[in-house]
Amino acid sequence: MAEMARPLVIFDCDGVLVDSEPLSVSVLVEALNRKGVDISEDEAYARFLGRSLSTVSQILHDDFDHSIDDAFLDDLRHHLFARFRLELKPVPGVAQALDALEWPRCVASSSQPERIRLSLSLTGLLDRFEPHIFSASMVSHGKPAPDLFLHAAKAMGAEPSACIVVEDSPAGIEAAQRAGMTVFAFVGGSHAGAPGYRERVDSLAPDVVFDAMPDLIHLVRKHIEGSEGRLPQRAV
Repeated sequence: MAEMARPLVIFDCDGVLVDSEPLSVSVLVEALNRKGVDISEDEAYARFLGRSLSTVSQILHDDFDHSIDDAFLDDLRHHLFARFRLELKPVPGVAQALDALEWPRCVASSSQPERIRLSLSLTGLLDRFEPHIFSASMVSHGKPAPDLFLHAAKAMGAEPSACIVVEDSPAGIEAAQRAGMTVFAFVGGSHAGAPGYRERVDSLAPDVVFDAMPDLIHLVRKHIEGSEGRLPQRAV
């Protein structure tokens, strides 16, 4: 009898582990507005949520005729990290869920490694993942391309079909699906009320949709044990 593939739980960071999206979007919109780019927070959520910096840069170039330079990035990083140090919080219940998780886990985020580690350090989560932290800067194409998730699975010695990805963004959900992985969409972040957000998530038909991080353990266990097979399920 063939041995069952070893499960791996892959976590996005922003909006899944740390409740950072409102801070990130606010700082980005303010920085763009200062540069004369007319964009609202609602539009920023729709266009940029879950995407890598290189993808955001390309969108700004193509659709807004604005190029990001090093000075802009330094200014953005300075203001964002200052807000993080003052305001960043973990997603409620995530530390307890991680402590109860029986299976290997890692982080695969569109953010830069410095930002990922700062976010996890400020919220007391870093030791629960280090050194298994993967960034879009490590692959050629960011989300919604599957590259980052496939890279993380390979580095962790896991088959894509055995991976469960916990994601909050449409771009991340699409990336996990394209990687052939099971997708648990977390919609409990404080950005979940952004206009059109739930509609974009639901349109992608993730395997599980849930809004309370303490539910993760029994949802993962249920999936691994195969009690519901591969059928989509909802906790909300």
